[in-house]
Amino acid sequence: MSFRNTILKTWFSQRARAIDRFRRHPVETQERMLRRLVRRGRLTEFGDRYDLRHIRSVERFQSQVETFDYETFKPYVERMMAGVRSVTAPGRVRLFARSSGTTSDRSKYIPVTRESLWWNHTLGMRDVATLYAAARPGTRVFDGKTLTLGGSCACEGRNLVGDLSALLIHETTFWSGWFRAPRIGTAIIPDFDAKCEAICRECVGEPITAFAGVPSWNLALMRRVLEFTGRKNLLEVWPRLELFAHGGVEFTPYRRMFEELLPSEGMHYMETYNASEGFFALADDPGRDDMLLMLDYGTFFEFRDGERIVPLADVECGKVYAMLVTSNNGLWRYEIGDTVEFTSTTPYRIRFAGRTKQYINVFGEELIADNADRALAAACRASGAAVAEYTVAPCYMSLRERGAHEWIVEFDREPESAERFAGALDEALRAVNSDYDAKRRTTLERQRIVTVPRGYFLRWMRARGKNKVPRLVNDRRVADDVLALDGERITEQD
Repeated sequence: MSFRNTILKTWFSQRARAIDRFRRHPVETQERMLRRLVRRGRLTEFGDRYDLRHIRSVERFQSQVETFDYETFKPYVERMMAGVRSVTAPGRVRLFARSSGTTSDRSKYIPVTRESLWWNHTLGMRDVATLYAAARPGTRVFDGKTLTLGGSCACEGRNLVGDLSALLIHETTFWSGWFRAPRIGTAIIPDFDAKCEAICRECVGEPITAFAGVPSWNLALMRRVLEFTGRKNLLEVWPRLELFAHGGVEFTPYRRMFEELLPSEGMHYMETYNASEGFFALADDPGRDDMLLMLDYGTFFEFRDGERIVPLADVECGKVYAMLVTSNNGLWRYEIGDTVEFTSTTPYRIRFAGRTKQYINVFGEELIADNADRALAAACRASGAAVAEYTVAPCYMSLRERGAHEWIVEFDREPESAERFAGALDEALRAVNSDYDAKRRTTLERQRIVTVPRGYFLRWMRARGKNKVPRLVNDRRVADDVLALDGERITEQD
């Protein structure tokens, strides 16, 4: 084991003790986080409006401060982006993570304060290493570098706006290059193809021991690496690879493909929950399929079950909750649009359970029903069609093919041109959702359209005892069941 590996493991072990403390004292840790956030918020416009200086308890906080979603919190974000100081967080906020999600806007913008950059997101990435080293004492992961595939960012006025991953890479100090690849300039190249080409040239000779990011993007990159090198699997390129820290989308559809790319029992996978709104949880053992809720990152958590909103102390195992956060990036009682299920309360572990609205996010595209409805309306206008019913499901990626969305459509009036309808639908989807547009340039083919006869969905609902058709589903259960209805003719157009 190298001297560098020994030193880094020793350094990370110091943080492991702090993690153990909040495991043993979760409620006290969360109450301390709330007190800090309230003291910090007193110096803002938001603090004046909600009289934060008189809040001393969780109960008072919940009764005095209303809850928000993106639409209701958006006016605060717009003022911050306009350069107004101390709106919901002290000082001037200059970093904004752009993301689609459970909002009807093409993109949403989440403030990223300097405090949240270091105390939340960066600490979360360090804790991946902390917990991995604790679970695998013999690891040699620190002997090499972590390959990080980020998005892109750009200056908009006096703000830096872009993917969270790109903001983190851009703002990280120079010494991170000792532990991470590629170089910052390569990592934030806007064009994905150009970025992959540059990473291949720069990194195939580097001692890569781990990689991190969204599975779909990394799968596309790893395919390029094999094409570039002419190798059969990634271990022939980087023989010391042992860890993939992944997040952003459900990993299950990708696991089999990564196991083919990395045919080794010594390869480990760790799930992380690092959203634009904050770094919330990570697997505290590579073998687990749930994640430890990180309680000392400057985030106070609340959980909604129907109309009832409870703090961490009152959650129950096996229940699915919508998650609300108050955090050091200036969000207050903000419902992020995700749902989680608690698998343990000693310590608090969660499993991502889905979105609060219908969505597809298999590839990181975060397509929601509002996006689909608006795009479909545009396609109908462009082609003279009228759609009676539809449902959408993912077609998973393979080692040789990119992914796609499959639209099962019942027309009330057929389009004048099927190709015009398909092209207009694709164009509209890319226009209303920036994440979908980004994935169409990287990991997604144009949608596949399956046409079913008039009345088909009505017969399916009757046969299944349902009264409505799910619009967007994040797996293929509904789509496969619809297509399995006996005795009907269906046609597909690519």
